Amino acid sequence: MIQNASELIKNFQHKRVEATQLEELQTELLDESTPSLTYLILTVASCTIATLGLITNSAAVIIGAMIIAPLMLPIRGLAYGALTGNILLFRRGLIAIVFGTLLSIGLAYCIELLVGISTFDTEVLSRSKPTLLDLGIAVTAGSIGGYAKVKPTISGTLVGTAIAVALMPPICVIGLGLAQTNWSLSQGAAVLYLTNLLGITLACMLTFLIMGYSFIERAGAALFWTLLLTGILLLPLSVSFAQLVRQTNLESNLKNALLTKTITFERMELLKIDANWLTHPPQVRLIVRTKETVTPKQVGLLEKFLQKEMGQPFTLIFEISQVKEVRR
Repeated sequence: MIQNASELIKNFQHKRVEATQLEELQTELLDESTPSLTYLILTVASCTIATLGLITNSAAVIIGAMIIAPLMLPIRGLAYGALTGNILLFRRGLIAIVFGTLLSIGLAYCIELLVGISTFDTEVLSRSKPTLLDLGIAVTAGSIGGYAKVKPTISGTLVGTAIAVALMPPICVIGLGLAQTNWSLSQGAAVLYLTNLLGITLACMLTFLIMGYSFIERAGAALFWTLLLTGILLLPLSVSFAQLVRQTNLESNLKNALLTKTITFERMELLKIDANWLTHPPQVRLIVRTKETVTPKQVGLLEKFLQKEMGQPFTLIFEISQVKEVRR
């Protein structure tokens, strides 16, 4: 087994591709990383669709924006340029990414000012709390993107769908948060975007290296800095992951306390429960169906009960679907 592992390492170290393939890859990446009118149109279209999908809380619309998002192309160029020391390719990719990012943030900001939605739903809020799970998604997606570039038999559409999910939506959330001066929302989305950007870049670099498209000696410095920047993000991502686990447990305990320890919920049906942890205290939206009305006094008593039961305050918001009986 040790001998097989040694042979595998030797094969990896001596794995190289032909010079023509390297030149062809660099030419393609340079073309993809150069900002153009097509890149501008696709970025505007993707950002507009994603922003409207986030505002309307429509996952289907957001997926539509993911399919056409062009940001993956310059990221691959950036990764390969850093890996091989190609300054021109690295600079072109960086300019395209910065341009596309700032353009998308500004466009999302303007759309929110025009629409004027005061509250956001789950599609927006879910992108304000990045965790280690998001880094795992970004690394996996980046590996697919890098592998697909050196294996033309893989569909480009499949890659775009897999990658863009991690890029455009958080950029739009940054703009939405800035438009409402919601700094915690914009900050969380910015961390998510940086996590995805660094995760995808690192995964692309490693994929290009493993496939023999760069010398490991030349790639050492670029890999070190990318790993260092990604490692810096591990601390906030780990904290957010721990908070996610705690919040999930709190939501489960909160739902259980309402259903089993209160008289109010014996007379109504709880359809859905959503918690917004960005507010202080957290807002819990309860969608219920009942024949009876819910009074502000009942809501106040339930909030006092939950504070005593859970050890922290909550703001309860009821959305009531009234059940009306009709007889002949």
